[in-house]
Amino acid sequence: MTYYSRWIIAFTGIFLSLSSTHANAFSNPSDCLIENDIGIYNYRPNSSNLGNGSGIVGPTGHFTDHLDNVCSGKYSNIDQIRGLPIDEARQKIISINIQVTQHTGGDSDQWLLHEVEDGYRDSDQLEAVLSEASRLRTINNNIIFFYGGGEVGYSWLSNAVLVNIEYNNFGPAKPEPLEIVQAYLQKFPSTIPATLALNRAHDEQWIKDEMERRLWLGDKWFAWQEAGNSDVAETLREVNRSIEVFLNYREKNFGINADLEKESLYTLISNQNLQGMKDKLAEYKAWWANNKTGSINLP
Repeated sequence: MTYYSRWIIAFTGIFLSLSSTHANAFSNPSDCLIENDIGIYNYRPNSSNLGNGSGIVGPTGHFTDHLDNVCSGKYSNIDQIRGLPIDEARQKIISINIQVTQHTGGDSDQWLLHEVEDGYRDSDQLEAVLSEASRLRTINNNIIFFYGGGEVGYSWLSNAVLVNIEYNNFGPAKPEPLEIVQAYLQKFPSTIPATLALNRAHDEQWIKDEMERRLWLGDKWFAWQEAGNSDVAETLREVNRSIEVFLNYREKNFGINADLEKESLYTLISNQNLQGMKDKLAEYKAWWANNKTGSINLP
């Protein structure tokens, strides 16, 4: 999933409530936001929100058997452009969106770094290579993900806290709001390991990890259903969604056609055959256990 599409999805309907009761939660916006002006950028207090959600990793299928806290805020250079002719002001205004998510440290969070990285890869097209204008950057000795396209973005993990900063750079190029990035890095230092290298070997491992994660998600959904937290229809739909991603990667990288497998999965969904879907998941897990150490062919 590319950075831009991920951000649009993640901001749709994300603030589900105004409070949370789990441990280590943000209790008010000052826990997660810097509620004052930073350099030339004015904090906009009326734009802050605090609620529950998975934040920007939600669209990756981040499993939500728990409550995470997510807050958002905005800054702009409104004072700097005040009094300028309106056309000039429109060209020079910069609005920076902040999203900070406190993950609970549960089982799902073992995939957090992988899921953050998904947003900077063309995984929608199964290429799983860094999308154009994506790279790692080092700012004040902190490793972060950076996307430098029309929607500029900075993302990093600080243990179980995920920080995302973005602004619109369409039209005349705007200066980077590095003061804001640096301020949030001071509040939430990046824990992305300095050893992370976005090279060909890592690309291959990322694909294998994604195939592993998709099978893991299937198991999680079945356990969730058995505990009475989802019905058969939802479970079949979500398990199928993850299995299809696995099959697509298997077809592309291991040369096994996925069409007939997908047809059999659709039949299971039509018949509400939960046990049949469990059997198919077990089949794919057994195949993966025997083949995941093999090499894959990247372009």
